[in-house]
Amino acid sequence: MSADQRRPIARALLSVSDKTGLVDLARALAARAVELISTGGTAKALAEAGLAVRDVASVTGFPEMLDGRVKTLHPAIHGGLLARRGDAAHRAALERHGIAPIDLLVVNLYPFAATVAKGAAFDDCIENIDIGGPALIRAAAKNHEDVAVVTDPADYGELLAEFERLGGATSLALRRRLAGLAYARTAAYDAAIARWFAAERGEAFPPVLALAGTLKEILRYGENPHQQAAFYVTGERRPGVASAEQLQGKELSFNNLNDTDAAFELVAEFEAPAVAIIKHANPCGVAQGGTLAEAYRRALACDPVSAYGGIIAVNRPLDGATAEAIAKLFAEVVIAPSLAPEAQAALKRRTALRLLATGGLPDPAAPGMTLRSLAGGYLLQTRDTGRVAAADLRTVTKRAPSEAELADLLFAFRVAKHVKSNAIVYAKGGATVGIGAGQMSRVDSARIAAWKAEEAGKAAGLAESPAKGSVVASDAFFPFADGLEAAIAAGATAVIQPGGSVRDAEVIEAADRAGIAMVFTGMRHFRH
Repeated sequence: MSADQRRPIARALLSVSDKTGLVDLARALAARAVELISTGGTAKALAEAGLAVRDVASVTGFPEMLDGRVKTLHPAIHGGLLARRGDAAHRAALERHGIAPIDLLVVNLYPFAATVAKGAAFDDCIENIDIGGPALIRAAAKNHEDVAVVTDPADYGELLAEFERLGGATSLALRRRLAGLAYARTAAYDAAIARWFAAERGEAFPPVLALAGTLKEILRYGENPHQQAAFYVTGERRPGVASAEQLQGKELSFNNLNDTDAAFELVAEFEAPAVAIIKHANPCGVAQGGTLAEAYRRALACDPVSAYGGIIAVNRPLDGATAEAIAKLFAEVVIAPSLAPEAQAALKRRTALRLLATGGLPDPAAPGMTLRSLAGGYLLQTRDTGRVAAADLRTVTKRAPSEAELADLLFAFRVAKHVKSNAIVYAKGGATVGIGAGQMSRVDSARIAAWKAEEAGKAAGLAESPAKGSVVASDAFFPFADGLEAAIAAGATAVIQPGGSVRDAEVIEAADRAGIAMVFTGMRHFRH
């Protein structure tokens, strides 16, 4: 690094809402005779710590006004930040107007997002929109050739380490990095405000989509080892993989994160103790039970071969008995709202297992958005919060489902919502017995699910396929009777599907011929 890229810090402006580390930073600057300028509460905190600090009003010659809305928006401040030190005309302008350069800006912004998150009134949210802070940050970042700008207490250590190493100066490399972080900070801040305004207007899809995320982790690789990947979090208050505490195991991979999110969102659909086992973003077994241990045993029975190396999600605090059963299987991830100490102890010997505790369950009915990228754009949609109850169903066959069949139909349709289309789910007694996912033909999904049920039955030593006497759910309508006929051949006695095909009459006729019950939901659950 050449000496002419170093910039000594002689004068610093500090104005922060988050005062973490503020006094230690200011003391280190003052120890090298840096003049400290500050505002309001920041100046008060520094003075109370025994530091000499100059109030910004004495620099501008103008008092803070309009309830603090105007204090740093002044040429004496912005001129000191924006002036190019190597430009003779800029230096002359500063001298002519009696403006001294500012070499370091330390600013973090009013806590707008935190104010919104705690449910503050509209006017309080408006007052927590920072105006002067972003203007200062953008000015200093633009002039990073000469000025260092810090917007996060997490960066104080790096700044001070270089400040000491370079004898009270900063390098161009550090100033450039801090400038990039500063612009990201103001962009994220404005994005949060834009999203809030859109929500206040009831506007789900604003003309300009503002996105922001905070880097949580650089991942080892993406879906495949030749792809790079990272995990960003948005701050959405929804329990899940983004907010979970990892209790053991190596870092989560790209595919782990995707699959774990799918598993936890699925298991949250159920009120009774439930377990979902996921492989490649599709369930290979889902069940309810009187206990988690029972639910796990029944979920595993659906497809024990595919469950190997899968993701296991539970919707209750994980107990010791269930954990002991899980520990017998090789699993990549276990995710639960919480874990009993004996459950953690039981899984501790599985050292490669990633163990996550979320502190709660996501609400399947809570509104939200999902985002997917395309070449040159994004697809944004509301989260699939659709649910059907018994009262929503329309029986279209001569035979109506029994009470037991009805319960299984509703269970199977909830599972189908989380299976990649075309989706077919066979279920019996509150557990899946066969799942067909992601096929181009619905009849193929029906046949694959039946075959998997038969294979699982053989492996368990059963005399007949578990699909015998089951119900079947389809995420979308049967375009032809062949898919339904495959389910009938597998032994299904009742069917739940959205309906709406031009051939609904043919499908209903096939059901009546077989003497099975069929209900229409009027709602489909495509998942691509």
